[in-house]
Amino acid sequence: MGLRANPTYRQRRFGAEVRKLRERAGLAVGEAARLMEMHSPHLSNVEAGRTSLSAERLGMLAHAVAGTTATFLAALQAMGQESGRGWWSDYRKVLGASHVDLAEQESGAQALCNYELLFIPGLLQTREYATAVHGSGFSEAVREVQDRAIEFRLRRQLVLSGERPPRFHAIIHEAALRVLYGGRTVMRDQLLRLIQLSRLPNVTIQIVPIDNEGSAAFSHPFMVIEPSAVELSTVLVDQFGGSEFLDDLDVVTDYRQSFQRLSELALSPIDAEAAPEARTRKDSLGLLQHILYPLL
Repeated sequence: MGLRANPTYRQRRFGAEVRKLRERAGLAVGEAARLMEMHSPHLSNVEAGRTSLSAERLGMLAHAVAGTTATFLAALQAMGQESGRGWWSDYRKVLGASHVDLAEQESGAQALCNYELLFIPGLLQTREYATAVHGSGFSEAVREVQDRAIEFRLRRQLVLSGERPPRFHAIIHEAALRVLYGGRTVMRDQLLRLIQLSRLPNVTIQIVPIDNEGSAAFSHPFMVIEPSAVELSTVLVDQFGGSEFLDDLDVVTDYRQSFQRLSELALSPIDAEAAPEARTRKDSLGLLQHILYPLL
């Protein structure tokens, strides 16, 4: 098998996790290679994400590290056998790597926790809203890229209704609901779409009121991506200048705790099926309906 010229994020992450296991075992590259009955250059390429490692050899290394759980080992072995190819592969030459790598990670996630400040989460957007957010008035060449980006975003959304959909918990700041991207009709349909999607058993949507001062500390959007093994979780952080994946365990823990704090600050989740008389306090559905009413 040839070496990968451009490994995906998950392939690089697998290599990094193999390196961490080796270092925790206190082994140099040559020592670990002998333990796994392979050549040192092969192991170096594995750690760089340029090639894979068999589940058997990974097990040899993992058993040399105290405290390696069966859940973690199974998840890492599965990651190591992934080809990196999927429906998202068709977009790799058109869109940035972070977009394609995100779709790949979402496909294997068990839980997605997404906080958004100024936009509706991509997994919940209507086509018209996504088009408005991506802008208009571009040249035909750029417009083709824009159309592909919108198409890509809509295909990402299929993960929520797939065979084994992840749990998706979205926390949206009220500001994102009040910006009329695309005009009143587009925003009306987008808000109605949120109510519709909240009915999915794996989807939870909360809104942070704009007058909640505690939310000011959370200044940028992020998504915590959790696979079957919590140790392999990743955070996607959106900041000015681009997106970044973070996988340091302490950093991921900090973002997970931040999301929990945001959930406590937010109104209770949208429950489209609840009877009006059952609502005894402010909730996300009530605020959404308040914003929606002038748009009808």
